[in-house]
Amino acid sequence: MQQATSIVPPPGLTSADVAARVDAGKVNVTDDTSSRSLWEIVRGNLFTLFNAILGVALVVVLSVGAWKDAVFGFVLLFNTLIGAVTEYRAKRTLDRLAILNQAEVAVIRDGAEHRVPMREVVLDDVLRLRLGDQVPADGEVLSSVGLEVDESMLTGESEPVDKTPGDPVLSGSAVVAGSAVVRATKVGPDAYAQKLTAQVKQFSLVGSELRSGINKVLVVISWVIVPIAFLLFWSQIRNAGGWQTAFAGDGWREAVVQAVAGIVGMVPEGLVLLTSINFALAAIILARRKVLVQELPAVEVLARVDVLCLDKTGTITDGSVELDELVEIEEVAGSRELLAALAREPGASPTTAAIAGGLAETPVVAQEEVVPFSSARKWSGHRAESGTWVLGAPEVLLASRGADDGVLARVNALATTGARVMLLARVRAGDLAGESLPDDLQPALLAVLRERVRPDAAQTLEYFAAQGVEVKVLSGDNPATVGSIAGSVGLQGGAEAVDARTLPHDRESLRDPIRRGRVFGRVTPEQKRAFVHALQDEGRTVAMTGDGVNDALALKDADLGIAMGNGAAATKAVARLVLLDGRFSTLPGVVAEGRRVIANMERVAALFLTKTTYAVLLAVVVALVAWPYPFLPRHLTLVGALTIGTPAFFLALAPNNQRYREGFLDRVLQLAVPCGLICGSGVLVVFGILHERGEELQASTGATLTLIVMALWLLAILARPWNWWRLALVAVMAFGAVLAVGIPTARDFFALEWPAGPTAQLVVVVGLVGAALIELVYRLREQRLARLTP
Repeated sequence: MQQATSIVPPPGLTSADVAARVDAGKVNVTDDTSSRSLWEIVRGNLFTLFNAILGVALVVVLSVGAWKDAVFGFVLLFNTLIGAVTEYRAKRTLDRLAILNQAEVAVIRDGAEHRVPMREVVLDDVLRLRLGDQVPADGEVLSSVGLEVDESMLTGESEPVDKTPGDPVLSGSAVVAGSAVVRATKVGPDAYAQKLTAQVKQFSLVGSELRSGINKVLVVISWVIVPIAFLLFWSQIRNAGGWQTAFAGDGWREAVVQAVAGIVGMVPEGLVLLTSINFALAAIILARRKVLVQELPAVEVLARVDVLCLDKTGTITDGSVELDELVEIEEVAGSRELLAALAREPGASPTTAAIAGGLAETPVVAQEEVVPFSSARKWSGHRAESGTWVLGAPEVLLASRGADDGVLARVNALATTGARVMLLARVRAGDLAGESLPDDLQPALLAVLRERVRPDAAQTLEYFAAQGVEVKVLSGDNPATVGSIAGSVGLQGGAEAVDARTLPHDRESLRDPIRRGRVFGRVTPEQKRAFVHALQDEGRTVAMTGDGVNDALALKDADLGIAMGNGAAATKAVARLVLLDGRFSTLPGVVAEGRRVIANMERVAALFLTKTTYAVLLAVVVALVAWPYPFLPRHLTLVGALTIGTPAFFLALAPNNQRYREGFLDRVLQLAVPCGLICGSGVLVVFGILHERGEELQASTGATLTLIVMALWLLAILARPWNWWRLALVAVMAFGAVLAVGIPTARDFFALEWPAGPTAQLVVVVGLVGAALIELVYRLREQRLARLTP
């Protein structure tokens, strides 16, 4: 209940002054872009190593007119579109979420008050700030009536900060009590909030084990693909009768197509596409749960996080206060009725308004404010039919009392637990004389308030503890307050909260205290960032949650940044995940999605890397012995569709709650490499025998069917544990292979023919031997992993 009208503001800038500052660029225009621009998103998803390899191969195949063998080009297109469209949708959602939005602010210009958009505030503008206003630029308080601002978005300190004439105010803070006249001293990019934001604008990719593992494979392939391609092309030219004969007819074209077939077979193009699809599906599922995924691999990262750092305000608590209890010190008539009236007053501060919940059934009485609240006095005076009352900070109201009845000691004990305590006392005799407190006050009620803990916080934290994820609280609040709230949700574990002001500044010295401590108070934005670095230096995978600009630096550098939907725009821009509804309990669902993605992609990655292995083996052997390459690109498309791409799609999207295990790529290669060598050797045996007989079409058909038999058995192994739909999936794929050679139209398109008797016998024998060897490799790998698992 502030008397804002008592402020007499200066005349402010003139219209000419404003125009001059606009011309000089001293305007409150800021860079509010979130994430990457549209062109940067397209460029980042288009120009990748994977696309470069397939893109060159596609151009080569199309240039020789072999359009039937260019089907793999759709993989390149879909992979780029999925990644770009998903990231752009996330960017558009973020653009609608901002801390410094387009609200208007009151400015004094030419001696009159005007409402202008925040972006039109100029340097030295005189601003009038009232309850609920957001500070649009850094400034200096010229005059104040009980001004209190909430700077939690910037500093992490949830307690309102008193501001008196001469004090600075920061952009991004909010007026929670009183009113003031402020002169803008820093605008636009010079403001404090924008300087913090500028440090987190640089885009960086989230660390993804799946993506890095696939990229490692692609890097190796990129080194060997060029020499193998030239070697394979040269061998196919030799097989066509030499350079002169090949270029005299169309032999060189066939050599090019076969060389590209060898190259495309080496690239696990379906694995890249399926990973993108899987991430995109997870993003869609999470979007229905009000979780915005800014970068697709982020759903994987939370599944392997082992340290979760929380900012108390906005994560464990929702940033508001609630009444914990009303303590009646002495029965004084009319005390509850007056307190109910003050709490339900339309202009009541958030702290006072929180008391209303405990007095819902209490009738209100008419009252008159005789002394407005002041942050300097920390109390307000009121007159009602029951007498004259004061409401404010107990330590101030009780300071002049000589009698020690234990009230102040009780208040101090409550304060050490993190509670905010307000006292309502009646003036025993007489009235209030100006702004001085009478000596004889009669304490009536203590209102004990605490920050509102999210109802889902304790259960969510218990989930992470059960999953082996260590939780640490990093807050800008008083350590006692933070420790009390952490203890209420089961985090403290009997240890005292650490005052971050006592900690060393260098990363090396921070490692031990951050390893041992669980709850930290008075943490600065720079310290939060240093804490994240110290944990990462210890080899930990760190997730950081928060909602304020003060959290943005730490969120950016963490392995996974998680922002609340009502948080600062800068925070949401750098976070990988945004909880749009601010529900902390959503995080376990994100973990589940990440686990599904990792476990299922490990299952299907073996299929794709088996293909890469046998493709490399075939290319090298065929080039050395100068055989025709066993397959056309369309043959590999058929094999991939029946034994890898289509079944892998269903397996990758199936439910899976297996916990994360480190070493994704190593485990996959332990199965894929030997199985690929077995498949490649089986193909070479069948193709070599039939090729020496001069049955080229039967040789390609036999090689294709042999590869399908062995690859289907690997698929059946990876589909375990079997159930009806997984067995049906393998059966349908096998039936598809029969149709490919049984239907004349399909047989002609894929350049196959019905296998003759000797060819069929050879396929069955070699295929079954290969399947038995693949089963043996799988069982040996499982035994080895079981011995290594603690």
